[in-house]
Amino acid sequence: MEIVEEPKPERADPLTSGLAVAQGAFYLATGVWPIVHLRSFEAVTGPKLEGWLVKTVGALIAVVGGTLLAAGLRRRVSPELKLLATGSAASLAAVDVIYSPQRISPVYLLDAVAEGVLIAGWCVAGARTWKRQGVQPPPPQYTSPEDAAGFPT
Repeated sequence: MEIVEEPKPERADPLTSGLAVAQGAFYLATGVWPIVHLRSFEAVTGPKLEGWLVKTVGALIAVVGGTLLAAGLRRRVSPELKLLATGSAASLAAVDVIYSPQRISPVYLLDAVAEGVLIAGWCVAGARTWKRQGVQPPPPQYTSPEDAAGFPT
């Protein structure tokens, strides 16, 4: 049996790890809040019909936050974690914006602003990484089956 070593991930730059720490701490705090004290959470965000559902969503947000926080502190923010961070922020912002005028408290629009700042931060970090790596040339284009097979022309 052959032992295969996984390559060690690159250390994240300060912006990327800082974003992961900031978003992780924010999500961990806001996710745990309704679990620890639902009454104060509802005092700020408005009454909720299903306390168990609020706590479930809070637990999921806290798990995402804890994961981002741990990765940011270790400076090991993988592309998959960047996708999780950006996708989570975009999903929460969409819910905030879509439902705030109709069904939920307008205070959620403040959360939408915070999520927008996080999304912008991840976009800036991604652009900086892309720029630092440089533009890769496109793969060679084949014009005939002979070229693709490697036959001399």
